[in-house]
Amino acid sequence: MKKFLLLLICISVSLTSAMAQPSSSAPKPKFTAQYIKEHYTKRDVEIKMRDGIKLYTVIYEPTNTAVKHPILMQRTCYSAGPYGEGRYANLQSSSYEPYVEAEYIFVFQDVRGKNMSEGEFEDIRPFIEGKKLNKKEAKNVGQTDEASDTYDTCEWLVHNTNNNGCIGQYGISYPGFYTTMAALSGHPALKAVSPQAPVTDWYHGDDVHHNGAFMMPEMVSFQPMFEYMMGNKFVRNQQEGQRMNFKFPQLFHSDMYTDYLKIGTYKNITEAYGDSLEYLRIVREHPNWDEYWESHTVTKGHMHDVKPAVMVVGGLFDKEDCYGAFDTYKSIKEQSPATELYLVEGPWFHGGWARGMTEFWNKYYIGPEATSDYFIKNIEYPFFRYYLEGKGEKPKSGAMIYDSGSLKWTQYADGWPLVKRAETTPFYLHADGKVSTSAPTASKGVVTYISDPAKPVPYHNEVESSTSRNYMIDDQRFAAQRPDVLVFQTEPLKENLQLAGEIEVDLMVDISTTDADFIVKVIDVFPDDFSYRRMLGRDAKVQIPNYINAGYQLMVRGEVMRGKFRESFSDPKPFEPGKTTKVKFTMPDVAHTFLPGHRLMITVQSTWFPLVDRNPQTFCDIYTCDESAYVKSTINVHCEQNAASLVKLPVVK
Repeated sequence: MKKFLLLLICISVSLTSAMAQPSSSAPKPKFTAQYIKEHYTKRDVEIKMRDGIKLYTVIYEPTNTAVKHPILMQRTCYSAGPYGEGRYANLQSSSYEPYVEAEYIFVFQDVRGKNMSEGEFEDIRPFIEGKKLNKKEAKNVGQTDEASDTYDTCEWLVHNTNNNGCIGQYGISYPGFYTTMAALSGHPALKAVSPQAPVTDWYHGDDVHHNGAFMMPEMVSFQPMFEYMMGNKFVRNQQEGQRMNFKFPQLFHSDMYTDYLKIGTYKNITEAYGDSLEYLRIVREHPNWDEYWESHTVTKGHMHDVKPAVMVVGGLFDKEDCYGAFDTYKSIKEQSPATELYLVEGPWFHGGWARGMTEFWNKYYIGPEATSDYFIKNIEYPFFRYYLEGKGEKPKSGAMIYDSGSLKWTQYADGWPLVKRAETTPFYLHADGKVSTSAPTASKGVVTYISDPAKPVPYHNEVESSTSRNYMIDDQRFAAQRPDVLVFQTEPLKENLQLAGEIEVDLMVDISTTDADFIVKVIDVFPDDFSYRRMLGRDAKVQIPNYINAGYQLMVRGEVMRGKFRESFSDPKPFEPGKTTKVKFTMPDVAHTFLPGHRLMITVQSTWFPLVDRNPQTFCDIYTCDESAYVKSTINVHCEQNAASLVKLPVVK
């Protein structure tokens, strides 16, 4: 248990600031801690909201009072700390370097119910339509959300700091959600916001579910720390020297795969925790898409009339919120067309653009123009500089996307997706294991595998105690060798195959049970003689990992679809055993070029463990069923003339 609590504490520390300390191989910070203390003053204040609740806010203000300064704010559920006089955040980090040099005011605020702020916390607190943001009238006092809290905070800051009247807000992951809500605040001083990997839709694509399938370790390992250690009662008592002890069940020891198999079912998890974790109860009570999930998804009809400039940032290989950045950008583009809107997508893990990304990520090369240092200095800071300082050039309109295959930035003036340039092209799966743009002509063609919940396909090829961010760029050779994974691939390509946009999956299947999951992966197979050393040259200054990249199977995109939701997320339906049925779903966007000599591979499987909880393969409520519901299923994927399985790729012509 001590090991588990230590892990949770380490996670909380890593999430304290969205711009954390860079890795040892990243550029050394220009400003020392002593410099920050000499050139900044710190204030810990409590700002009263319109309903009387006080939010704990930490302000770092330049000692230079001769000029007025722009404000850069982060509202967070993780921690605005360190708290107390003389205790400074890591502002000397290279991530802050351009902002410190430009003498920004930095503001960090704990949101309601978290850490040192008063009030009650609610996950993905709903946006309230129709409220008056700019007036604290008696009838409006009870109508508070994260947008109104942002408005009230901005109003206080404008009158109580030496500012130039321009406020910007940024945030990664959950703070990205608060940044999206800030965009809806309407405060005139809030000029620019940057939601980065924003939590957006916890049912269709972010941390909690993907297409209705529960992302078990992401939530189960996260919630004890999040609900308790970051709750305001716990933190305030800690600050006052009073210890609060929580006894969590000893479910996790070392190997995720083994631990979760032993735990067995969601029912066993909830029984072990009892009523101690609120969000486990919420998930259990809302297994299908319903009013709860819709009301807690900010992009569903609320992204209209967005006043500040918005730069949405996301990682193409973000294990937590790959979905959120694209969904937020597309929603604002559709619902608020007058907004000055920008999208930046790079080959990054969760938050990697702001911390820790060098030219190599594990065994995958991303290049010098996709490092954290490059992003901060050449993309993020110029955006805020233009809108908050009135300096530099206005950012180029549209979307700035890094192709994860050709390793190049491209600016798309018309934004994303590339409606005028990308053509949805069907790539058919053939019974002989091939992939082509030609439809199958055989009257019969079926490929079969047996999905066994007792021996699920691992999501990652390493023994680990927590979910690895590296699985998003995993070499898929370990999975492709299993008998319960179907493999289809092209011959070596003779010319570039550039993809830009969403991927659509149309599988024609029949199964022996009443439910099953379907995981589809799109993979770039490197040539058998590929070498990064040969590609970069022997004089390359970057350190090349000692890994066999010849034949590397890079997962460009992988996604799960819970079969019972194939027609409706709100009204699940069982499969009729033996009946050929279409399973159709959409995978998050990609920006990737398959180079000549590479192969396009598509794989199909039904377990992805423990990243995704196991489907019992019996039509039932997975959150309340017991072990007897888990059965083997024979899965037949049809690759024939009148029942063709295919993947539609957004091919750039």
